Amino acid sequence: MESVMLPARETTTAISTMTTLTMAGLTDPGRLRLQNEDHIVLRPEIGLVVLADGMGGHNAGEVASHLAVDVMIRHCVNALAAEPDPAAGHDPEPCGHERDALHGAIEAANTAIHEMAHHNPECTGMGSTVVAALFQDDTLCVAHVGDSRLYRLRNGRLELLTEDHSVVQELLNRGLLTPEQARQSVSKNLVTRALGVDARVQIAMGAHATEPGDLYLLCSDGLNDVLTDAQIEHLLAAHGADPDAAVRRLVDATNQAGGPDNISVILVRTDKRFRRARKTAQKLLKKLGDG
Repeated sequence: MESVMLPARETTTAISTMTTLTMAGLTDPGRLRLQNEDHIVLRPEIGLVVLADGMGGHNAGEVASHLAVDVMIRHCVNALAAEPDPAAGHDPEPCGHERDALHGAIEAANTAIHEMAHHNPECTGMGSTVVAALFQDDTLCVAHVGDSRLYRLRNGRLELLTEDHSVVQELLNRGLLTPEQARQSVSKNLVTRALGVDARVQIAMGAHATEPGDLYLLCSDGLNDVLTDAQIEHLLAAHGADPDAAVRRLVDATNQAGGPDNISVILVRTDKRFRRARKTAQKLLKKLGDG
């Protein structure tokens, strides 16, 4: 058997604690991949987290995931900085502005990736999945494309809040595969939607009421393709009080089971109602502009 020299394992971590939200994130190349095509960003000051899983050869997947996240962060910050002031008489629908911000951000990211791939032959065929969550008051707004997921642990019970855009998920929905067959399918990584593949993209949106003590997990398929939902539930229930420790436990358990793909996880614990100050987004926008 031919031996392959792998580079030293590198991880990217992020953790931030506020009075209302605690966030932690970790991305790892896994045991078999030479590079990490995942990308994550946590912006606790505005209640935003984004995770992308890139695809495409010759580093194009890494380019796609970074471009997706960077474009989305800037778009969301711009949109939130321009958010109508409720004190001025505006009474928007719950999560309405957040939904529009996330939807517009993903459309902008799709356009950016599609155009880069069109104008750069080395990027032909690149794309990315994405899952993003934006917290405000007692509501979580989520948007996703592809098979990166959002879970919620509440009262010890794990629930999947997104549905994969994949060939296997479509077969499951039609009753042509059992869940166990789906986990073993050779087609489980074939997505039916991704950023950058076409000029337009279909985005799945959702809104969920939050409660104090909830744990929200965003992950790439490198995690849930290896660990079962029962294993994820057990690890979150055991270690969720410390999100930083919990993300490390999840990644370590995946690598111990083989780690065949890049692994990215973000955890958000809602300690109480999160209220984003409009001025916070405006300050962040100025900081991004200065940078």
